[in-house]
Amino acid sequence: MTTIPDVTFLTPVEIAKLLRVSSMTAYRLIQNGDLPAHRIGRTLRVDRRDFAEYMRGNYAAGDE
Repeated sequence: MTTIPDVTFLTPVEIAKLLRVSSMTAYRLIQNGDLPAHRIGRTLRVDRRDFAEYMRGNYAAGDE
């Protein structure tokens, strides 16, 4: 029996809400290749793990 991998995808609008930026900014991150995305039908989706990796690589800590 084939199992479905445990993958969760986010839409660019969901990413924009999480980052508290405009949806256009989220689309630009995808278009520029900063955030890998998959086209499913006519929509773009970003793997939650790729988004988490993007956040780890681009997180700027405040002054301590």
